[in-house]
Order: sequence, then structure tokens, then C-alpha cells
Amino acid sequence: MKLVTFATKEGTVHTGWLKAEGVVAMQKADKRLPNDMLAFIDNHETCFKIIKENRLEELMPHYQLTDIRLMAPLTNPRSIRDYLSFEQHMLNASKTFGHSIGEAYYDIPVFYFTNHNAVFGPQDEIKRPKNETKMDFELELAVVMGKKGSDIPEDETDDYIFGYTIFNDWTARSLQREEMTLPLGPAKGKDFANAFGPCIVTKDEFEQYSCTISRETHPEHLTMPKTTGDRFDVKMSARINGETICEGNYKTAYWTFAQMIKRASDNVTLLPGDVLGSGTVGWGSLIENNFSVHRPLEPGDQVELEIEGIGILSNKVV
Repeated sequence: MKLVTFATKEGTVHTGWLKAEGVVAMQKADKRLPNDMLAFIDNHETCFKIIKENRLEELMPHYQLTDIRLMAPLTNPRSIRDYLSFEQHMLNASKTFGHSIGEAYYDIPVFYFTNHNAVFGPQDEIKRPKNETKMDFELELAVVMGKKGSDIPEDETDDYIFGYTIFNDWTARSLQREEMTLPLGPAKGKDFANAFGPCIVTKDEFEQYSCTISRETHPEHLTMPKTTGDRFDVKMSARINGETICEGNYKTAYWTFAQMIKRASDNVTLLPGDVLGSGTVGWGSLIENNFSVHRPLEPGDQVELEIEGIGILSNKVV
């Protein structure tokens, strides 16, 4: 299923799922289903049972897409962790910033926390931070957790996944460059906007794209990861004002979501509705070529991120 949160022309907010060119509203389908995506995720086993037993997936849409506005599918994630799982992105960005990748990159999947209260959805306008001169986008896949757990073994992490969505980790590079001269990860440069959408694709539906990697089948890997499998063969692309800026594939990730979830859950309890970003796919941001392919983002620019099997996340910079 492709789950969404949306607003009607009257301003009421609903949860539902995409179907053809429309949306089925959960509470119009069955009053027992919640009208909040976090509540749905918290109780998703019961909710999916209601949907299946009552054959609700066969319902006709209650709204056409032209009559609603899609919001972030999960407007209130409990937390957002963002990783650095693509080696190509790390090599490119490090070169621009004038440093090399630390050896720890190849030993542990590293993440930072970002602002889970600064969440935006499809078609939302993204305000350029005051005095920022090098605003950037970042093309990522994100996993949404569906079950509570701590110290989760790597081979059991799949049981804790609810679904997947597109993540635009908007970045103020001028701020980032200054603060990262200190031995500290991203902070204020990542504080202003995180966009998700247009939907959350449930784990069972996204599994059709799963693949196993090896040096023979995927020579594009710069350094062969320590594990195979747990990746998805999905195309990822980014456009600015209709111009293609990046074309990549999630299967090039060095670190897997299983490894990311295990790392995050060490000595910590993960909760349903926690979001883990993959990090930026190689060439999936303007910093990687030091803004030579496209100037920094300016008000009026329309940024579209697309991932196969999920859709398009589109936002305008203001």
C-alpha cells in the first residue's frame, strides 16, 4: 500500500492510501481506522487486519488527487536519524570540503539527529534560511520504523520496518561549512527543513525491488561492502526546474538499512514512527560538484526528487 496524509479543500486533514488517481480516506473506509499516521503505525497490525478482512483495498477512491493536497505522509515522526550510507557521496562532498573520509566510515554506519519538528511534505514551500548563500537539496531514501525494539540483531531488523519514503535533507551549506570546521557533525546547517513523501510505501510492497549485490553483479561499488543483500534496485533522480541533476540507484549503498537499524538500536529503544534516512545517493546534491552543475538553490526554484516505486517529492524554494 501507498499510505498518505492529505488535506481537503475545506482544510480537514485525513489519512488514507493512494489508489489509481485518487485517495481512499481511512475513516470513510472504516471508523475503526485512525485519522493520524503515527497512530496507524503504532497499531498497524490491527489496522491492516481490518483492511484485509473487510476487503477495504477494493474500495473506490473517496477523493481525486486534484481535489486534495498531499502532506508529509508522517507529519510527526518521533525522531529522525540521518546516515551516510553512500560512499560516492562521501568522497565527492569530502573533496569539496577539503578533507578525506575518516577510517571509521568503513567500520560503523554513522548518523546524526536532525529536526523532527521541521517536517514538510509534497508541494510545501521551503524557505531559504536567512543570509544563506549555498542552499542545497539531498536525495535520500528513508525507512520508517514500525515496532519498538532495542539492541536489535541485524538479521531481525526487517521485522521492525514499517515502510519507505523519499527524504529531502535540505541543507544550508554555508552554515554547514562553518560549523563543521569544529570536530562536530551537522547542526544548524540541517536544522530548518526535512521533506518527506509523497507517500509511505509499506514494506511488503517495496520488497519487489530487493536485490543482492556482489562485485560481479554491481561493479559500480567503489569499495565492496561487508554484507550483501538488503538493498533495493530502484532508480533515484533529482531535477531542478525540470533539468535532471542526478540519476542514481539505491543498490549502490555501502551500508544497509539492517546495519543502520542495528547501530541505532544499540543501547537505545527505537519506537514506531522513528525515521532513518539513508544518506545522499552519489551525486545526489549540488555540493558534490561544488555547485558547478547547477548554482545554489534560489527562491523560485522547483526541486523534484523521484524514487522508483514511491513517486515524486516536489518542493519550491521561497
